[in-house]
Amino acid sequence: MSDAAQPTAAEVRAAAEAVKTALDRHLAAVERRSGEEDPAVYDAFNELAAAAEAYDELLYDRYDEVTPFEIPGEDTLPPYTGPEEPSALSVLIRRDYAVAEPQRLMAQARRVEAADEDAPGAGASGTVHGALGLLFGEFEPDEIASRHKEFGLEEGDSTLWVTAADESAEPGEWLEDPFEQVDPERVVCRFDVSAVFDEEFDDGDDDDGDDEDGDDAEDDEADLAELEEDLDTDLDEDGAPARLEADR
Repeated sequence: MSDAAQPTAAEVRAAAEAVKTALDRHLAAVERRSGEEDPAVYDAFNELAAAAEAYDELLYDRYDEVTPFEIPGEDTLPPYTGPEEPSALSVLIRRDYAVAEPQRLMAQARRVEAADEDAPGAGASGTVHGALGLLFGEFEPDEIASRHKEFGLEEGDSTLWVTAADESAEPGEWLEDPFEQVDPERVVCRFDVSAVFDEEFDDGDDDDGDDEDGDDAEDDEADLAELEEDLDTDLDEDGAPARLEADR
């Protein structure tokens, strides 16, 4: 950033004063709150967060310094306004994956396909699209989540939202549009998993990455070759695909 674009010392000072004012307002709102989910406290919280973030940015731009505060993200949920005693709930789950090893994915799908080669869709394991359909049709999503590396998948972000409802939906009521916008004020709780939360991630661990990557690639090729050899032999007594060991 050029000197001309930097904020002035007066602007940084004004941002600091704004934080102090927002802090006083937040404390006052907390002291006179009417309940655990008082909207005034929620509004004061957001104002304080915005003021702190603005100050942090100006302080860094002007002095190359940071504050010790962690600024909340924009995904903070609003106060809960759903029923006090929900009689029904919905659990909404999203898990992202990258297809890191297509050959491994298709090899695993062939294990499923080998149980009944004449079944409709036989040969689908020859494509990534078809292999995904076979695997997600055979295994529960939770099992795929816990064994994603065996299926050639790389885990991305995931989130789980629990939302409250006044009554259970009628059978088939929402199937045409199951993921329509959720009312955030009825979210009882949410659980997020992301690499951005991993405090143990350290770029310094990659110093010897070239040698390690080479060894890992050789190991993966050996594992895949072994997997291919098992396709015709690793079936249970009923002709169904034998379950893979979770710690392979």
